[in-house]
Amino acid sequence: MDSFNSGRAADRFLSPREGQSRGFPVARIVRVAICAVLYGLFYFVQQVTELLAPLVLILGVGWSALPHIVGAIGASAASADPQTRDIVTHVAGTIPRQIVIGAHVVTADSLVADGLLMMAAAALCATLAAVAAREM
Repeated sequence: MDSFNSGRAADRFLSPREGQSRGFPVARIVRVAICAVLYGLFYFVQQVTELLAPLVLILGVGWSALPHIVGAIGASAASADPQTRDIVTHVAGTIPRQIVIGAHVVTADSLVADGLLMMAAAALCATLAAVAAREM
């Protein structure tokens, strides 16, 4: 029989080759530990971004659509009652264009962009977690 695997049971119990170490595989354990930590980190970031990205995106789209919705209501209410028109106009004027939190300026467009970037980060972390899992 000239195949690579002879199939004999006695060959399974042969001593390791000269180049192979018989000791404790420290390098392999360190590699698996690093991959496990990276996998956990990537998976955590993926879960957080998958949770927050749709919320941030919907909040940004809603915030950008709100002045248009209130304006449409004001246009239809203008023909009904002047007091109603004044109230709707006042409400439309109180919707902020931006919110400043500390040194950060938050706008509707920035929330939409952040939501899309979070979705991209979730996809990237899912890919990196799969690569780390394969290396383990």
